[in-house]
Amino acid sequence: MSAQVQRVQIGSILKGAHTGETVELRGWIYRIRSSGKIVFPTLRDVTGVIQCTVKKGNVPDPDFEDAQKSGMEASAIITGQVVQDERAPGGYELKATGYKLVGPSTDFPIHESTVDADSDTLLDRRHLWLRSRKITNTLKVKAKMLAAFREWFDQNQFIETTPSVITTNACEGGSTLFEFQYFGQTAYLSQSAQMYLEALSMSLEKVYCLTPSFRAEKSRTRKHLTEFGHLEEEAAWVDNKGNMDIQEALVSYVARRVADTAEAELRELGRDPEDLKKITPGFRRLTYDDAIKKLQGMDYERGRDAKGRKLGAIEWGEDFGVPDERALTEGEVKPIFVYNWPAEIKAFYMKLNDDGVTVACADMIAPEGYGEIIGGSERSLDVDSMKQRLTKQMIADGLKPDLAPYEWYFDLRRYGSVPHSGFGLGTERVCAWLSKAEHIRDTVPFPRTPSRAYP
Repeated sequence: MSAQVQRVQIGSILKGAHTGETVELRGWIYRIRSSGKIVFPTLRDVTGVIQCTVKKGNVPDPDFEDAQKSGMEASAIITGQVVQDERAPGGYELKATGYKLVGPSTDFPIHESTVDADSDTLLDRRHLWLRSRKITNTLKVKAKMLAAFREWFDQNQFIETTPSVITTNACEGGSTLFEFQYFGQTAYLSQSAQMYLEALSMSLEKVYCLTPSFRAEKSRTRKHLTEFGHLEEEAAWVDNKGNMDIQEALVSYVARRVADTAEAELRELGRDPEDLKKITPGFRRLTYDDAIKKLQGMDYERGRDAKGRKLGAIEWGEDFGVPDERALTEGEVKPIFVYNWPAEIKAFYMKLNDDGVTVACADMIAPEGYGEIIGGSERSLDVDSMKQRLTKQMIADGLKPDLAPYEWYFDLRRYGSVPHSGFGLGTERVCAWLSKAEHIRDTVPFPRTPSRAYP
């Protein structure tokens, strides 16, 4: 192959950088069709797709035979001239002068009928479905999103830390723990790094981490995974209001940054980047009391019970389900906060408000039905209160109350504690919202659900 031919990526061609030039492309066959003496392979690489024309007589005979033998997802090196053609996808085409089949692919098992089949079929072939444009674009959006999270934290003097995912503590309830034996000691896969971050915040003051968390709950909704990316933050000298201020500044920055850096991917996924640019600080904030009153005054389908009967109006003290979250955010462009929830349905470490009934916490709920994306709170400093509530929580979870593994956590209150707050953000949930994904599984290369740990 001529040394003068420049190797380029498809994305640069689609931006008009190589019109009229002879270039070399390397990639995989996204689609292919043949018409006698002409083969029309559509080539893809990480930056885009482009239609190619391989015409007998314009390439050496062995090259034309390679083109004819190429199946869907075969890898190839194609040389040719870039021409502008409004009829072609993306407005450009490559007229081939050379074609080399690198990796043959015969009877690729995913095709249009497969894509329309049930989701398990695609999950069984996830290692191949990752090549789809949908997953490719979503994962690119996710990469830009994670980079934006780190940018904001760095710009705001937060320090990234790396707490362990092996723990002896249940942070979010014992009924959803993955338990295992750690050299003869009972240990768990982490539900949250929160407790470790609280310890770190007493020295580093403003900290965050991005680690996997694990929840052994058998939820099969469009927003649940048993293993997920958990972005968590903790800051000393911050109350619940300040905690919400941090969250909305972070989410606003990330939404706008992704709109700028992943515009093409978002558009291909059906998300208008201009919508994300409207996400600015100043999210609507409702108390739990006001949210309940609002929902009770709305006419919406809450769901059905086990016998198929319609559920009645939500009552004070209930947690929100998907229909409730959707109803609350209907017509909203930005996420909303619901704060000051009943202590009975929130974790033992959240600070009790003066009413003794609610806690200083907040959930951020994304619009368009994507639901809760952040849960945060001001942390309690009252060891006795926390012990009482933790004991009650353990009994409710069917566990024998044992507070000994939490003594180190209570020590944080005994030795120079200060008011502090933090939150946990589900990265896949945020990515699903930003990229307009139909299911949270679309945001993870190899999703883990109650029925699946393969491949």
